[in-house]
Amino acid sequence: MDIPPPSAGEELATSLALVNTRFRLPAGPYEALADPSAARAWLTGRGLAPAGLDLGPAQAARLRDLRETLRALFVSRIGGTPPDPRRVAAVNAALVGCPPLRVLDWTAGDPARTLRAAPSRPVEQALALLADDGIDLLTGEHAGRLAACGTPGCTRLMIRSHAARRWCSTRCGNRVRAARHAASGSLSAPARP
Repeated sequence: MDIPPPSAGEELATSLALVNTRFRLPAGPYEALADPSAARAWLTGRGLAPAGLDLGPAQAARLRDLRETLRALFVSRIGGTPPDPRRVAAVNAALVGCPPLRVLDWTAGDPARTLRAAPSRPVEQALALLADDGIDLLTGEHAGRLAACGTPGCTRLMIRSHAARRWCSTRCGNRVRAARHAASGSLSAPARP
């Protein structure tokens, strides 16, 4: 299966990367968090959980549930529609259930405030960090640039880097251009006798 590159803005918001772990490919649906092993790899690959994390099916399902909650909230923000209050409550519950630690990071250069997970309850901490990141995306400087990919059939979300950006990745843009080119070529081709 040919997986597309990260969507525009995933480097700015881990919650956006989480939302984009489920999408549609031309060959069919793609689910990056299909089982506990995949969910563990995703969390540890982003530094949200320790490498030896013991993650069971119920915890992987909680991660997928948070993903769907964040997706619904992001889509509401993009569409300018009121969110389902249950979705707002679910994000707040993930955050309040195990708030991330705000710590001073000053190993080199200028000091910075960062969020870190406490060593106990690693799954709850990861969910809280993702919920916090989702709240930042919904309310912060990138909120107005949150958008859905304009490629027909693509379900990924992105943060626009500029107002004219319509596609989540170069790959989606190329698919649209190729389809347009094929359509224009078939329209202008001379008729055969």
